[in-house]
Amino acid sequence: MTAFSFRIAATDGAARSGMIETPHGAVRTPAFMPVGTQGAMKGVHWRDVKASGADIVLGNTYHLMLRPGAEEIAALGGLHKFIGWPHPILTDSGGFQVMSLAGLRKLDNDGVVFRSHLDGATVTLTPERAVEIQALLGSDIAMQLDECIRLPQPRAELERAMKLSLAWAERCKRAFAAGAGGRALFGIIQGGDDRELRAASARALADIGFDGYAIGGLAVGEPQAVMLDMIETVAPLLPAVRPRYLMGVGTPDDLLEAVARGIDMFDCVLPTRNGRHGLAYSRFGAINLRNARHAADPRPLDPESRCPAARDCSRAYLHHLVKANEILGAMQLSEINLYYYQDLMAGMRAAIAARELEAFRAAAKEGWARGDMAAA
Repeated sequence: MTAFSFRIAATDGAARSGMIETPHGAVRTPAFMPVGTQGAMKGVHWRDVKASGADIVLGNTYHLMLRPGAEEIAALGGLHKFIGWPHPILTDSGGFQVMSLAGLRKLDNDGVVFRSHLDGATVTLTPERAVEIQALLGSDIAMQLDECIRLPQPRAELERAMKLSLAWAERCKRAFAAGAGGRALFGIIQGGDDRELRAASARALADIGFDGYAIGGLAVGEPQAVMLDMIETVAPLLPAVRPRYLMGVGTPDDLLEAVARGIDMFDCVLPTRNGRHGLAYSRFGAINLRNARHAADPRPLDPESRCPAARDCSRAYLHHLVKANEILGAMQLSEINLYYYQDLMAGMRAAIAARELEAFRAAAKEGWARGDMAAA
């Protein structure tokens, strides 16, 4: 079994391209991880996720422990076999649900007690249990349990959550140490929008020692400039030989800017969520297929796209599917978006290898600024 490792192949300024090796295969970085929260990609088959260019996907500990259950998945051969995805998987620890389900939970130093959003049953999630669940799932990359909070918050609250996350990080590391089987554990940097707290969190996690480092608690209400400032604050403090993961981000522009600042991994629900609501991402920018101007447009979204739906379907047909609330419309646009995100990442990897990332970034932004009518 291949053990987890990370190799940097090329750099361009702060940007890096490289390769993560896991027990279930390799991940080219910078990488975008499509989100399959409950072991499924909404509206997209796994074979199409792989065809889009994805090397790794994300599953969620909280949701999978509730349904069908971590022990049940383990008995069925683990998450890879259960969902039919034999490639790398990263599992989020449930820290985001600590924030998003605040009305259904009680938090203390030991962990979190939830009332299940499914049936109201009491569920306890401690750092040790989060690590255990992810081991039962068999994910290639596990995340520490952390407390993610919305911004803005008073500094005292940011500091409290950051220190609690650090205490949980140490407990996760101890729990993970035995029998990891080539898998990896990532620590999560917290501290909100406070540079001093972010730096303290990054340094403390580096001292504990993890296989990779995630920046959590961003894309939760703050402007992009704040997010980028936090990346610039913590990235130089992290071990260069470990991958850096920006959690829950983001738009194509977010990805471009974060890669330029040294981030290696991303996940976000935007490609599929926005696809289900009629929005397509493309080299001409974001295109809202609900707009009436597409109703009689015979052009494809992008004749040069690798995605069959973007290349072969007319905008008029995609508009019709969206307006008619046909499931196929949501499926097609989700697939189009996944292809675009993966092509954007591939373009950045190639640009970094050629030391041309700045030119690539400028060209991408120029294309978005011109808009989709430039394809006429």
